[in-house]
Amino acid sequence: MERVDPMPPPADDGAASRAGLADAYAAVPLLNCLLREVARPVPGAGGAGARPGRGPGGFRTYRLPGTGRLLRVRGTRRPAAPEVRTAGAWHRIGHTELVKLVAEELRRHTGLSNHELPAEMIDSRDAVAALLAARARATPPDDPYLRSEQALLTGHTHHPAPKSRGGGPAAGWLPYAPEAHARFPLTLLGLREDTVVDEGDTRALDRLGTAPPGYRLLPAHPWQLDLVARDLAPAFADGRLVRLGETAFLVWPTAAVRTLYAPGRDLFLKFSLDVRITNDVRRLWRHDLLRLRATDTAARSALAAFDGPAAWLSDRGHRTADFAHEQLAVVVRDGLRAHLLPGATPYLAAALVEGFDGSPLAATADPAGWWRAYLARVVPPVLTAFAGHGVVLEAHLQNTLVAVDAGSTPVQALFRDAEGVKLLPEAAEAAEAAEAAGAAKAVGAAGAAGGASRPPAVSREAGWERLVYCLVVNHLTEIAAALAEHHPGLDPWPAVHRELARHDFPEAAALRTAPTLPGKTNLLLRWTGADGADARYRPLPNPLAGG
Repeated sequence: MERVDPMPPPADDGAASRAGLADAYAAVPLLNCLLREVARPVPGAGGAGARPGRGPGGFRTYRLPGTGRLLRVRGTRRPAAPEVRTAGAWHRIGHTELVKLVAEELRRHTGLSNHELPAEMIDSRDAVAALLAARARATPPDDPYLRSEQALLTGHTHHPAPKSRGGGPAAGWLPYAPEAHARFPLTLLGLREDTVVDEGDTRALDRLGTAPPGYRLLPAHPWQLDLVARDLAPAFADGRLVRLGETAFLVWPTAAVRTLYAPGRDLFLKFSLDVRITNDVRRLWRHDLLRLRATDTAARSALAAFDGPAAWLSDRGHRTADFAHEQLAVVVRDGLRAHLLPGATPYLAAALVEGFDGSPLAATADPAGWWRAYLARVVPPVLTAFAGHGVVLEAHLQNTLVAVDAGSTPVQALFRDAEGVKLLPEAAEAAEAAEAAGAAKAVGAAGAAGGASRPPAVSREAGWERLVYCLVVNHLTEIAAALAEHHPGLDPWPAVHRELARHDFPEAAALRTAPTLPGKTNLLLRWTGADGADARYRPLPNPLAGG
């Protein structure tokens, strides 16, 4: 099996070397999007599905239907070295030319113009260059879990601009970037008691420092404070907010950027960020906060009932200000230690795909056994939550942690992020009834967080499609490809087929023979200006079919 990796560790820290490496990193997800969503393989020229599967020089060739142009790339999982056919010859194009090519193709293909997304693509590439320069001077964390959370220089493998940071100067966001191995103190604010909105269990926030009489403690992400400084100026002026300094300890940004981990406190805190990262502005939206308790309770209950070591990291409460509900919100999430099996070491699943120093996927001497153990830990909790409880976990690569034992064998999966959880109608009704019967009383004179909102309900068909995309297409397909790349000769799909066969409900059985899987169209979603929470899919060949 050919391995084409355009992102080797840089041998030279010079600017020219970093520029070329940044181009390579940024081209991978953009090409993945273009080839999945728009391009059509050219039969016999090395396109997807062609025989023998690659053309001269290891290239795969595609036609862009909007412009009619021919594009060829090397590699599969990490496409590299893009070339276009012009005047009877192939010409290599850099990242800037690739962005122009994609924009022209999408204008022709959709009939729509979009000036924002090409700028995000360029910003994403420039962010990678800034991150590479910062990493050359930074010290990675010793803790293997933190190292995995901060490993993602490529990031989302099928997003056109996964590292965009809102277009602002790097000096504004780089001190808070996980990819630059950032660590920093939280800013502590005092929030006047009559303006506090408190929901669920937020006691951990009060232990971060000391608030003056008449105030409650509210931690803030320093980057977010910079972003909304103008909006908050009146509150600081009239005393609704006061600055209390910084925490005496450092926090580490995780792969999600806005979720921070305090290892000494074993606490995760999720903040608002008024910045578009991948498909959405990462603000803690009011409607999501109002649903959070119901979706978290449903997910926590489903995982607690599972007969196995799987765990749910609960989003157990949030605190904010009634005058800046979304801008100042902070969600309190469970730490790791109370959930981890003794002696187990957790890793972010997305980092196993990206690759990092000490990755158990790359180091295992028994890839087939490792993969069977991985599937046995990750797949059953997700399928059982769906079939037995009507809960659709968003089990994609960034929401899944996989813990391994001393021999690097997967022994446990941990799932997170109640914001992405969806409920089937019966589960949504049960969650709503439970909230009505036993909703906690609000803390503070401001009252509850506006009253619980009906939890998001999706049809069984839509919920299953989302589950398959997150778990199989986004997650298992990527892990399988990375494992097979590190261990040539391994066919990962028979083991997936066998794992699915253990689950006796109609959708799992149909998945084993379905001709296609749903692939989310992030490039087209962003180009057409779809809502950030929207999801549209195009059919992809199912590697399980016929297995």
